[in-house]
Amino acid sequence: MSDLHSINEAINKWAGRKLLPSIGVGIVILGLVIGSLSFFDRILFVLLALAFVYRGIWEMDRALSRANIDICNSLYLTSTVIFLAAWFEGIAGIAVATALTVPFTLVAILTRGPKDFVKSAFASIFTLAYIPFLASFLLVMAKEEDGLRRIMTLVVLVACNDTFGYIFGVLLGKHKIAPTISPKKSWEGLIGSVIFTAIGGSLMLSTYFDQAWWVGALVGLGTVVTATSGDFIESAIKRDLDLKDMGALLPGHGGVLDRLDSVLLTSPFIWALLNLVG
Repeated sequence: MSDLHSINEAINKWAGRKLLPSIGVGIVILGLVIGSLSFFDRILFVLLALAFVYRGIWEMDRALSRANIDICNSLYLTSTVIFLAAWFEGIAGIAVATALTVPFTLVAILTRGPKDFVKSAFASIFTLAYIPFLASFLLVMAKEEDGLRRIMTLVVLVACNDTFGYIFGVLLGKHKIAPTISPKKSWEGLIGSVIFTAIGGSLMLSTYFDQAWWVGALVGLGTVVTATSGDFIESAIKRDLDLKDMGALLPGHGGVLDRLDSVLLTSPFIWALLNLVG
């Protein structure tokens, strides 16, 4: 047992995180996504996504409180409104719901008085756009007849970007992309992301959407841009607020936002591209 413990500790030190729990959590999340899309008309997926959004808002609220910034508690309500609109009315529902919830949020903050209004208003609208608005595109994809294939395409491409970027970065990474934002991101890791996400895109779109391999490769390359940008944005938030992780809910990953940062920015991109090629 002591030898196994030593090996596990060596792997964690080499990987920079608790690798085995991280893999286990990833498998569980994948199982929940597939299961929730397979039964009860995908309502379970809506509930699962909304639960993650609620947790993400809570993590953002907790993080911003370190800088004495309070976001509006009505974000839980407005998130629900945006999600319901996305599920029943699609993109038009997202647009209308967001247009209504933004002024509602501003008025809700105004009831607190003028002190720190600007900070709270900007932080609240940013949180609204960053978490529930972007996440609502997942519901639009899931509602489609081939919703499982669309969501799995998103999951596979983001996983290719994150996993192979991480592996290439750990094994070969020497040249940092933006050390002041994300010191572990390297150009070598980005090359790994580009190669294998392009391959993943080619396989997914040729297999499930009857597209030419180069179309899938282009979608994969676009995913590298959006997913990596999402990771950088969340890293910038954490560095600005002096945080290592946004939470500790997911062993080996951190918080919900640490796991969904790439997914949030990639979901509207994948929605748009699959509709364009489909």
